[in-house]
Amino acid sequence: MQVQADAPGHIAPPAPGRLWRELAASLRNPEFWLLTSWLDILVRARRSYLGPVWLLMPSLVYVFGLGSFFASLHGRTMVEFAAYVALGAIVFRTLMSAVIGSASVFNASRAFIMDGHMRLTDYLLESLAKALFDVLMFVPVTVVALVIHPGIEVPGLLLAVPTTLLILVNVLWVGVVFSLVGARFPDFAQLISNVSVFIFLLTPIIWYPEMAPPESLRGQFMRLNPFYHLVALFRSPILGTEVEAMSYWYVGVMTVVGLVVATVLYRRYARFVPLWI
Repeated sequence: MQVQADAPGHIAPPAPGRLWRELAASLRNPEFWLLTSWLDILVRARRSYLGPVWLLMPSLVYVFGLGSFFASLHGRTMVEFAAYVALGAIVFRTLMSAVIGSASVFNASRAFIMDGHMRLTDYLLESLAKALFDVLMFVPVTVVALVIHPGIEVPGLLLAVPTTLLILVNVLWVGVVFSLVGARFPDFAQLISNVSVFIFLLTPIIWYPEMAPPESLRGQFMRLNPFYHLVALFRSPILGTEVEAMSYWYVGVMTVVGLVVATVLYRRYARFVPLWI
């Protein structure tokens, strides 16, 4: 790999384009992206009286606010419905936070990127780390919901570990693709943010998939939604419900194709990011 001398005694990094090599280098040197993402979260809560405790509020609202309201509409008890909402919300929050954050990450880091001495993957991992830190605030409420649920499947909990890794792999390739698109089209982040409400309602988090049978139009829309399949793979084994065979095929093909697309797009377009922003 060729490098260019930027100044006496300083070596500038090569032009970006090799996604996995740059990701490996960023993971070996997490000081920048890991610390920066954590400090950003602390700064956001610094001036409030409750501080980081406010980060627990979204999970409480999702699980015990929306959950208590919609449980009665479905004829379920809050004890039963809380775990259903919590497991769906934690997956949806992981994916949507990563999607929205990555779509604007390069534009938000413009000053640092134009300096030219950091890898683009550092900023991408910073965005994904912020999303994961936020999602960790869902874990305490989710644990409470699982404890009070009467029928949790232990094998399903064990299966949640590899499923979580699969979700994170999809978060990674989506972050790569959406960060590049967001750098080229600055309005893309706003579009995704506005569409997120529709995607939430289209994903069975506060309602059951049985309400949208496959032969119906809304059932077809739901099954085209990747969030539905990832939520189903994570939640259904824990609650002891069956996962549609289509979900395994959908997620498997999406993961492979997504990784290939992310690799190709990064190799082709990462070098143009400083020009776009």
